[in-house]
Amino acid sequence: MTVVESVLSHTPEPLRSVLIKHRELLKFGIVGGTTFVVDNGVWYLLKLSVLEDKPTTAKAIAIIVATIVSYILNREWSFRTRGGRERHHEAALFFVISGLAVAVNLIPLWVSRYVLHLELPNVSRFAQELADFVSGSIIGMLLAMVFRFWGFKRWVFPDELGKRRRDLSRDEADTNA
Repeated sequence: MTVVESVLSHTPEPLRSVLIKHRELLKFGIVGGTTFVVDNGVWYLLKLSVLEDKPTTAKAIAIIVATIVSYILNREWSFRTRGGRERHHEAALFFVISGLAVAVNLIPLWVSRYVLHLELPNVSRFAQELADFVSGSIIGMLLAMVFRFWGFKRWVFPDELGKRRRDLSRDEADTNA
């Protein structure tokens, strides 16, 4: 039993029907939760050590690491029935969309730090860290997530190519039978 099937088996109706209908979105959300942990783990590791004075740079590096994890999980799990492009073309599109999403993700953190000046010595260390978390890991990540889901479905893993690939697989199975 897969993770999604396990979750769905414990979900009451009518929510189960909605989740089944939006299974791809559910998988994308699970991948997003995983990469959220990776992103924040790397960010805080860097931000509280070697990049203490450069939180935006630390966040950018963390996002890049999480994006690589995201590509692997989305390609092999969330959108595995979609796509059909050559792998290098698909990866290039994935990283272009993700690169744009990095900019979307960094804007709220940049505004918090450098426009609103929610940083030491203007505010306490606690207020700075709370503002960084809310702007970088909640607002920025939510905006980037919406942008990525739309971009991945539209350009990286389009359903038309996935349908074509599934149809070819069925045709091959019919000719081999």
